[in-house]
Amino acid sequence: MIYYVEDDTNIRDLTIYALKQAGFEAQGFVSAKEFFDACAQKLPDLVLLDIMLPEVDGLEILQQLRANSDTKHVPVMMLTAKGTEYDKVCGLDAGADDYLAKPFGMMELVSRVNALLRRASAQTTPASDELTCGDITLTTSSHSVEVAGKPVELTLKEFDLLRMLMQNEGRVLSRSQLLEGVWDISFAGETRTVDVHIQTLRQKLAAAHEGADSYIQTVRGVGYCVKHPA
Repeated sequence: MIYYVEDDTNIRDLTIYALKQAGFEAQGFVSAKEFFDACAQKLPDLVLLDIMLPEVDGLEILQQLRANSDTKHVPVMMLTAKGTEYDKVCGLDAGADDYLAKPFGMMELVSRVNALLRRASAQTTPASDELTCGDITLTTSSHSVEVAGKPVELTLKEFDLLRMLMQNEGRVLSRSQLLEGVWDISFAGETRTVDVHIQTLRQKLAAAHEGADSYIQTVRGVGYCVKHPA
């Protein structure tokens, strides 16, 4: 079940229609109250959120979702007219897993929804592998990351991105490889998606331990890699 919180009736109805045509169960809500009332009855598999909402905005809804143990790991995509890099960073920092600016195409929306749901499903698969690189430890089974013993809270996409980089420690991965591996997007699309997630990931690592952001290195004109800083 996909829940979509959007106060614009035309946009909400069109999006819900497109999702249903693509084979998803979907339900729309005008306000935060309606949305949380529905969550109390049935938890969604994915949430689509507008930012500009009456009374309680989308970022506050997102923060409440991430603070609740029942909804902490539910994938959330922001669908909003605010499309600047700053707005995207704010949404991703607040815990969003993806961000799509209006006006958006329904085919791209459905593709991203599919990618998020596949990633969320993969997270439920039992695993016990642990990856380490210097002070960074990533454990798939507990979906946790620590830097020098200090826990770091990451979104689903940030976790998947760091895991893919650590699985390929020392190897440079292009933006296209990261888009395909983390977002299941096989076309070039919006390459800033990778860059913005790298930026927020570095910020969170550095906040946990000074200098930890330097583990994620940029190779100009190629992409990114994880390795112990020299």
